[in-house]
Amino acid sequence: MEQVLDFARGPLFRLTFAVMILGLLRVLVLDIISAYEAYRRAGDKSIPWGRLTVQALSWLVPVNRVFRNRPVYSIVSVLFHIGLLITPIFLYAHVALWQDDLAIPWLTLSYDMAYWLTALTIVTAVLLLVMRFASKSSSYISRKQDYLWPIILLVPFVTGFLCAHMGLGPKAYQISMLVHILAGELIFILIPFTKIAHCVLMPLSQFISAIAWKFPPETDEKIAVTLNKKGEPV
Repeated sequence: MEQVLDFARGPLFRLTFAVMILGLLRVLVLDIISAYEAYRRAGDKSIPWGRLTVQALSWLVPVNRVFRNRPVYSIVSVLFHIGLLITPIFLYAHVALWQDDLAIPWLTLSYDMAYWLTALTIVTAVLLLVMRFASKSSSYISRKQDYLWPIILLVPFVTGFLCAHMGLGPKAYQISMLVHILAGELIFILIPFTKIAHCVLMPLSQFISAIAWKFPPETDEKIAVTLNKKGEPV
């Protein structure tokens, strides 16, 4: 079992982490190229950079939106994302995996902070699932992956919490740790190929959307031809 754990912590971790980073870079580069092509073909090249910057910041720090629509669900979602991002990135045991290779300084969470953030993430993930099931509007527009993703994300948090705080026996600890590592590496693989890739695109989403909707000069004529409405009054 120790050999399997060493393989999962070492070569498999580096492979899956590299797939995630390269996959997210691919998504980012393709979106930037698409936005550039749309901008190059556009007739109107004026971009309201100031307004778009404010909109991008409001998406990253959604203070106003939290209390505007479904405030309870929004607050739970924000708390879930805080724990989901901060805990794995700043947990000491995780940082140790790459800090030796990269040799860069990195902040780490205290034991108590990691405990409460992990518990917060687990509780809010369960609440989000319950509220999604309970809400008719959410259930209507939700796909299977919208229910599956929180469950997949829960696995490394629950198993990590068990390993760190529950005083498991040696065999149970090894099994839980293996599930914890493999679940995290599965998430690495899935991120670039699912909607979770928006985590790298979100800061640029307002700019890319604004540029993408700059239609080429001949667009209106092509639409009219497609609809067989050319020459008709608008």
